[in-house]
Amino acid sequence: MATPKPYLSVVIPAYNESKRLPLTLIDVDKYLSQAGFAYEIVVVDDGSRDDTVSVVRRLIKVIPHLRLVGYDHNEGKGYAVRFGMLEARGQYRLFMDSDNSTSVDQFSRMVPLIEEGCEVVIGSRDVRGAVMEPPQSLLKRLLGNMGNLFIQLMVLPGIWDTQCGFKCFSERAAEKVFPLQRIRRWGFDVEVLVLAKRLGYRVKEVPVHWVNDTASKVGLRAYIQVLFEVIKVRFWLWSDVYGLRGKRSRQATK
Repeated sequence: MATPKPYLSVVIPAYNESKRLPLTLIDVDKYLSQAGFAYEIVVVDDGSRDDTVSVVRRLIKVIPHLRLVGYDHNEGKGYAVRFGMLEARGQYRLFMDSDNSTSVDQFSRMVPLIEEGCEVVIGSRDVRGAVMEPPQSLLKRLLGNMGNLFIQLMVLPGIWDTQCGFKCFSERAAEKVFPLQRIRRWGFDVEVLVLAKRLGYRVKEVPVHWVNDTASKVGLRAYIQVLFEVIKVRFWLWSDVYGLRGKRSRQATK
């Protein structure tokens, strides 16, 4: 008998996450097991050097909806998300961070927009109703605000938080957007949102409860890399590297 198609796929990229990942997976499964719809949890091992793979394999025995996919060499978060979103089978595909900074229960905030037909819904820490606990440092807030202003001016006007790692795409949108993605590391969020909008999909933000992880791997270098990659996306759009010229509004209405 064929396995029924999941309503929701939760994609979690992981690189050396053997310590933080187990509690996240247990939390995701606990919530979704009571949600009333079919689901799967897809962990993408991004070439981890610790025992992330063996930890996930052990958890598969107690979390029946858990799958492990991946590859041998570290390629970056963007590559891992792309890999997972295209491996996923769900009607809707949500990617989230392995540290559980935005827990899967925040998906409930996306459902009303999904039911209205919105095919790209993203979590935001910068719209009314969002909660950051504890607040970020002044430096991180300043860098984030300046970076967002730059991103809005360059490619994404009206999107207040491109970098929150909690984004949901319909199956159709995911299979149109992610094959075009080129950026493998931190700037991929901006790229996939730009691609979604260029393909004619509405992108809506919802406020989320976000827990600030003091052990976050995102440092100043990542902020700088994102801004550099935004410039690359702008250039790629101008030079039509994605091959989107003339296709803008047709894709989302098919």
